[in-house]
Amino acid sequence: MAFFPSSALDLAENVLKACRERGILLVTAESCTGGLIGAIITAIPGSSDVFHAGYVTYGNSAKETMLEIPPSLIRRDGAVSEAVAFAMARGALEESPAGVAVAVTGVAGPGGGSENKPVGTVHIAVVTEGGNTLHRICLFDGDRDGIRLQTAEMAMRLVLEILGAE
Repeated sequence: MAFFPSSALDLAENVLKACRERGILLVTAESCTGGLIGAIITAIPGSSDVFHAGYVTYGNSAKETMLEIPPSLIRRDGAVSEAVAFAMARGALEESPAGVAVAVTGVAGPGGGSENKPVGTVHIAVVTEGGNTLHRICLFDGDRDGIRLQTAEMAMRLVLEILGAE
């Protein structure tokens, strides 16, 4: 567990505890983090009773095939958008028995940014089986690793928020 900072591991433990208390499973759909959220959560022993699956849908075609996101949505709004983040979360939720899904899509850098979506722009969406939703657009700074870690930590904070376990 030394791979991750204690702040991230503490968040993961809290997410697992909140899901256990509610008797629900967690699923992730990750683009810019490439599975980092799932890696942090599964660094905690016993996480298998809560963490159902992690979809790493880095490319647009993976988003389309694995999470059934319409290509027209990606063309219209771009992969880094609120609409695609929500579609990823909903797709992951529909493809699993989980009760809560978190999705992230963004620009981790160092390249790939634009004037409208600079490096560090990340959309995070959380959806519950009961229909509750939460979204944040973040502008993180730092290098690629820093942006990815900040994204993972914020994603876990939003899971806690939507579950009322902040």
